[in-house]
Amino acid sequence: MRWHLLSLLLLAIFSASLDVLADDPTPSVKLINLRTDRFPFEPPATVEAWEDRSAEVRRQVLVAAGLWPMPPRPVPHATFHKHVEGDGYTLDAVSLESYPGHRVTGSLYRPTGPSTEKRPAVLSPHGHWNAGRFHRWGDDEFAKQLASGAERFERGGRCPLQARCVHLARSGCVVFLYDMLGYADSRQVSLEAIHAPSAKTVLDGPTDWGFYSARAELRQQNPLGVQLYNSLCALDWLESLDDVDPKRIGVTGASSGATQTLMLCAVDSRPAVAFPVVMVSTAMQGGCGCENACGLRRGTSNVEIAALRAPAPLGMASADDWTRDFATDGYPQMQRLYALLGAADRVSHASLIQHPHNYNHASRAAMYAWLGRWLGVEIGEERDFEPLDPEAIRIVPATPDSAVDRAHEAALMRSIDEQSQQLIEGLLPKDAASLERYREVVGGAFATLAKIDLPKPEDVRLVVEGATPRSGCTESSVRLSGLQSDDGPRGTMLEPAGAMRASVLWVAPTGSKGVLGHEGKPHPAIQKMLDSGVRVLAIDLWGQGDGRLVGSAAGEAPTVPDKDNRPVASLTYGYNPTVIARRAEGILAALTELSSERPVGMVAAAGTAPYATLAAALAGDRLDASAIDTAGFRFDGVTNWRSVDFFPGAVKYGDVPALLALAAPRPTTLLGEPEATPLDPTGLAYRAAGADSVLKRLPAEASLDDGIGDLLRTLVP
Repeated sequence: MRWHLLSLLLLAIFSASLDVLADDPTPSVKLINLRTDRFPFEPPATVEAWEDRSAEVRRQVLVAAGLWPMPPRPVPHATFHKHVEGDGYTLDAVSLESYPGHRVTGSLYRPTGPSTEKRPAVLSPHGHWNAGRFHRWGDDEFAKQLASGAERFERGGRCPLQARCVHLARSGCVVFLYDMLGYADSRQVSLEAIHAPSAKTVLDGPTDWGFYSARAELRQQNPLGVQLYNSLCALDWLESLDDVDPKRIGVTGASSGATQTLMLCAVDSRPAVAFPVVMVSTAMQGGCGCENACGLRRGTSNVEIAALRAPAPLGMASADDWTRDFATDGYPQMQRLYALLGAADRVSHASLIQHPHNYNHASRAAMYAWLGRWLGVEIGEERDFEPLDPEAIRIVPATPDSAVDRAHEAALMRSIDEQSQQLIEGLLPKDAASLERYREVVGGAFATLAKIDLPKPEDVRLVVEGATPRSGCTESSVRLSGLQSDDGPRGTMLEPAGAMRASVLWVAPTGSKGVLGHEGKPHPAIQKMLDSGVRVLAIDLWGQGDGRLVGSAAGEAPTVPDKDNRPVASLTYGYNPTVIARRAEGILAALTELSSERPVGMVAAAGTAPYATLAAALAGDRLDASAIDTAGFRFDGVTNWRSVDFFPGAVKYGDVPALLALAAPRPTTLLGEPEATPLDPTGLAYRAAGADSVLKRLPAEASLDDGIGDLLRTLVP
């Protein structure tokens, strides 16, 4: 157990990097200077600011989990498989369906004896404990637990997960202890594939579809999201029980069970009280792939995610692990937030750093006091009990991972995708009102996935570092200052000899290279713009020739993995921006600076569609018109999450056509795009905006020069 926890800690603390296997021919990327530092939390100064910030972070959690928009959930119903009468409690082994064909399994504990009133209830995700809800300490480890005072009882102390459920039930609570993916009875998926992914277990071939595959990540499908959806279904069912008071439901878990507690309470306000144990920290945020998701902790952390509970009651406990400093780093800030909201008495913290990572007797005692207070039930001291043998409550036969048919993974991914497609298709714009809703949901998702802090015009400055007269124009070396995540891209600016009538940002795969030919003359397409009185700016976007990408150019040999290689995307992109987002940020900063002098256009050459279309979608009034050669690019064609073109969630929300739709009603000329389908969001959005005439799709034989001609007719008629 200790080695398992240590491996999770090391997995999260070491610096993240991206590499590819030596025999993978896909052009790939290794990033340097990724985030591995602490994750501080500073509450806003006003209630209004917190309301805005909490809504933003809540959306971020939902988007990262693949639950934005929230899919419908089944009518609560469970199958009861086995029943056991215990000393002062009963236990039923149950299963319920979440996604079609996918089961949530667990143990339902109830008090014995009749009750004239509905009872409080506790939802209890278990975390990474060996054997899950069947966890039992071995003799040697349990002897250490008794000797240190971590556990007190010779029998019940061997099974700490059962211990908390039994005691809560004996105290009058209904408790549902349910399985994480791969544990105990949740054997439709492989334990190793979910919680210890490797090159051997990750289904990441061109046609593969399972957890952690590129296909799944592009649709924002991940174990964290499935487990969160399972938790929501479990909560639906628990509150529907005849003997449960839906207004008095608590949630508690430790380690990754605390991660599930945080995520559930971040997106659902029904729980009356929460008590996550040994996971709220400004240090390590979750070492397993099941605790991470692409985009989940960009600019936030478990402390802020836990704070989304405010002002509802929230108790926490720390141990001698990554949470040991929470009492002085994180908790005081949490207290300030609760005080700001007039709820200073609704947050608590037990610093139990005399014990290692745990949910032991000391942590449980702190939890009992907190839950008892807010659920209105008296929870006294634990007493010993006889743990149940797993076979008495097991639903499915114990099987090794090698015997788990992984076809269920693919079926689950397809089921989630079909559900998601139906939701997104239902949002396709038909009129002005539905277009606004489409922008809110789909546009909001892309903004969250990109997570770009758009600079204000006054914060961006184009610094000229040298000018050279050319035939018919002036060439300047420039640097763009004001980006939040960079020291500013460099580039080349060409200014016409005569009066300047407009500005155009030139976006190319090679950055600013190529704007001038071998003889120092502008590229013919650029000369055409200069002749029309258009200033042209070309910048080197993130990774274009600055040494921060390795193996990023087509045809280059991929890099060999090093000791810090990550097997799954979320352990890097859960905390750091993608190459696509970084490059779009550079484009948006340039457009912000150019927009101080209108009008402003963008020309995006073939090979830039992933980031140029993202920037166009987020540009707002920074951009007046654009000509984009998509070359038919679709994110759905990316088969390796280490690719420079990887952008998690892009396919879920409609791919490139959806990004182009978000640009409506801006005049846009498209090259390289396939013929539009009846459900093409681009055409539908422009039609809903009454802007059919300004969306032009040029035929296959057209060139970028033709697109520039259209652009100039818009910018300088």
